[in-house]
Amino acid sequence: MRSHLKVRTRLLLTGTAVVAAAGLLAGCTGTGADEENVVDQGTTTEENAESGDTVVIGFSGPAADHGWLGAINSGAQAAAESFDDVDLRVAEGTNDPIAQIAAVETFVNDGVDAIVLLPTDGAALTEAAIAAMEAGIPVINVDREFSSPFAARTTILGDNYGMGVSAGTYICEQLGDNPDAIVAEIAGIDSLPLTQDRSEGFADALEDCGLEVSARVAADFTVAGGEAAASQLLSANPKIDAIWNHDDDQGVGVLAAIDSAGRDEFFMMGGAGSRSAMEAIEADDTVLKATVIYPSTQAADGVALARLIAQSKTMGDLITPSIPNRVVLDAPVVTKDNVDQYIDLSFE
Repeated sequence: MRSHLKVRTRLLLTGTAVVAAAGLLAGCTGTGADEENVVDQGTTTEENAESGDTVVIGFSGPAADHGWLGAINSGAQAAAESFDDVDLRVAEGTNDPIAQIAAVETFVNDGVDAIVLLPTDGAALTEAAIAAMEAGIPVINVDREFSSPFAARTTILGDNYGMGVSAGTYICEQLGDNPDAIVAEIAGIDSLPLTQDRSEGFADALEDCGLEVSARVAADFTVAGGEAAASQLLSANPKIDAIWNHDDDQGVGVLAAIDSAGRDEFFMMGGAGSRSAMEAIEADDTVLKATVIYPSTQAADGVALARLIAQSKTMGDLITPSIPNRVVLDAPVVTKDNVDQYIDLSFE
């Protein structure tokens, strides 16, 4: 019951925020209100699209040692190229916090207009980000949060808990009428908060329909790790009804293990949204039937928002005339029925 309420409560809180915003708008405009009471929406979508003063944006991310991280980096550059008033300065990708701190300090010394930063370690980069903010340079924090609210003007996140909820909800839709269904989970790196959040959301959503995780192993977001973890899982469980694998890169190894074991009595869903996963879903010739998006567009969104912030523009479709300080992106489920809507946003 506790977990059941947890999922519902999070959804209700989101709904309450939307209702509150709608109530505020109604209170400002009323019914039949004259133009004096209409809220100033700041810059419009059309105005935001117009070219403005050139904005120099510094971008730093980790080394692209994973398909998703590679897409993060290329997405940031593609977003910058789509604007004729953005000059993107890209630091070399690194998994060394000290090297990334040096990159941020270089951006500050160069006097860039904004910094988009996916920190290799959010806590380790916090002080450098605060220093940039205190120098008057807005920092857009991507994916891995800093440990202080003063370190970023805006934070853009994927929804790890929401990924788990989406995965569990999909499996409930397929197996909810079978309370004895055996649901397995192949997680990423268990020590990471993102993995813990995904697993928590998954368990909560399954509990909502009377299911639970019957078997669980952890991998390491690599192909080899996925294959080893899946082999262990399959060997220990002769009957499975569904598997959720947290990451599509390690899913390549998971599918290899499944093929080697000659198992096909279950369906599988992935996570993140790789090109290979979506192509397999589209072809419908493996046990992989769905994947849950963890957007690789976060840095691209960061560049777009950094441009607006540096040009003192707002989000044209929002009533409040400012840029939100926190954006959590959706975690939709991709199936054969809607893969065409998402495949162009997938990563290699």
